[in-house]
Amino acid sequence: MLIDLPRDLPRVMVDWRRIVQVLNNLLSNASRHSPESSPIRVSAVRDGVHVEISVSDEGKGVAPESLPHLFQKYRPAGVDPVHGLAGSGLGLAICKGLVEAHGGRIRAASGGVDQGMQVTFTIPVAEDADADADRSRSRRSGEPTRILVVDDDPQTLHYLRAELAKAGYSPLVTGDPHAVPDLIREEEPALVLLDLMLPSADGMEMMETITELHDLPVIFISGYGRDETIAKALENGATDYIVKPFSPTELTARIGAALRRRAAPEPFVFRDLAIDYEQRRVTLAGRRVELTPKEYGLLRVLSINPGKVHTYEALIRQLWGKRIHGDSDIVRTHVKTLRQKLGDSVTRPHYILNERGVGYRMPKPDDP
Repeated sequence: MLIDLPRDLPRVMVDWRRIVQVLNNLLSNASRHSPESSPIRVSAVRDGVHVEISVSDEGKGVAPESLPHLFQKYRPAGVDPVHGLAGSGLGLAICKGLVEAHGGRIRAASGGVDQGMQVTFTIPVAEDADADADRSRSRRSGEPTRILVVDDDPQTLHYLRAELAKAGYSPLVTGDPHAVPDLIREEEPALVLLDLMLPSADGMEMMETITELHDLPVIFISGYGRDETIAKALENGATDYIVKPFSPTELTARIGAALRRRAAPEPFVFRDLAIDYEQRRVTLAGRRVELTPKEYGLLRVLSINPGKVHTYEALIRQLWGKRIHGDSDIVRTHVKTLRQKLGDSVTRPHYILNERGVGYRMPKPDDP
C-alpha cells in the first residue's frame, strides 16, 4: 500500500472510529477487486474547508453504467453485477452514510472495466478554539450567531431549534414563508435553513422572489435526495443542500463550513483579475488596483457569488445598510467607476455584467 500525505494537512473534525470504518471498507473493497501484486494508494489533500481523501486501485474497474449505483443499498435490475459491484454488499452504502453524516461527500471514478477505480471522500477541517468562538458568536455584537429555520413540520422545527442551540447558535424558527422577509430585516440572521417544499411556497421560487435571501447563505433541507434536484438548487444559488434525515454532526458541520466560506472565501481569479479577500488586495494583470472602500465592497459582494445576479436593492442593503433616494443610480455610478479602474468595456464588459433592469453579476472563474 502506498500512502501520500502532505506534512501540512490540517486537523479534521470527525468521529475517528467512523472514519477508520470508512477507510477499512474502502481498502477492503479495493483489495478484493485488485490483483494481489498491484498497489493500493491512499492520498489526501486540503480542498478549501475540507480534506479530500482518496483510495485508488488498479483492479477490475467499473463499467460507466454502474458508477451511479455504487453507493446504493440495492442494485437496480439490469445493472451488470460483475464489474465493481460484485461482492461490495452494503460496504459502500455504509461509507456514504458515514461520510455524509460528517458533512462530507463521497464519489467514485473509473476509466472503465479493468482500468482500476478511485473512491474519494471529503471531511471538514477542524476549527481551533478561536474559530469556534467566531463561528458561534456574532463579531458585531458578541451575541450568538442567529440562524433562521423555515419549515412547516413542527417536529423538524423543534429538532433544529434544540440542535442549533446546543451548538451555540441562536435559532429563529418559523413555518410561515411570508414572514421570512420581515424576520431577516429585523433579526439579521447569518444563515437560513430553508425547507425545499412548503405547503404554500416553493423554496426555489422563494430564492428568486425574496430579495432578502439574496444577501445570505441558504442551505436547503429536504426529503428529496435526487441528484437533479440538488443540482438545480445549487444552480439557483443555494449554498448547500441537506437531505433528511440528517445527524446533528452533519447539520453543524455544513453550517460551519458555509459560514467560514462567507467569512473567508477563496481568492477570486478570472482572466487578468485577481482578488485576495484576506489581504483586501485587487490586481489586474499583476498590477495593484486602488479602490475606495465602497468600490472594494461592491466588487467583493459580486465576486463572492459569481454567476449570481445581485439586484440594486440587495446591493444597497449590503453596502449602504438602508434604502436611499436614487439608490439604483448610486449603484450604477459605483459600477461605472469600478469598470473604469478594471479597464472594463461599457459595451462588452468582461468582469461586471449587466442584467438589464435588475442589477449586476460577475462571471464564474471557469466561464469561457
